Amino acid sequence: MMDYRAVRNSDTQAHARRPEVAALLRSAGLRPTRQRLSLGALLFDGQDRHVTAEMLHEQAIRASVPVSLATVYNTLHQFTHAGLLREVAVDGAKSYFDTNTSDHHHFYVEDENRLIDIEGGSIAVSGLPEAPQGMEITHIDVVVRVKQAPKR
Repeated sequence: MMDYRAVRNSDTQAHARRPEVAALLRSAGLRPTRQRLSLGALLFDGQDRHVTAEMLHEQAIRASVPVSLATVYNTLHQFTHAGLLREVAVDGAKSYFDTNTSDHHHFYVEDENRLIDIEGGSIAVSGLPEAPQGMEITHIDVVVRVKQAPKR
């Protein structure tokens, strides 16, 4: 059962964050359009989050933000290109967008379709190949897939 008071309260908090989100967007070189402000206020709530476009679209609909799924995808990619989000590809068809852009890796909980952060220093990657000429390695994403162990 959905707690509508909690949804209404989070909508009010999201609206209050709009000036902060506008400043964040401007600092990243993005114009603070109505849709970017609304989606940014839902995304950047001070908590590290992993969302898919579908999850954010559903949250926007619940918050009475009139936005299409295509616009959500476009906005998430714009935020990613501006350095505000990090895209984590879990498989060929599913990407999550992470509000924590620091160097870290992820557990992917297969049973729940959920990402959990792994601290950056917990995994060491060695033996990296040289980047192709004229290119540099920007970061490495390690996704460790996990699932519930069978009960014994």
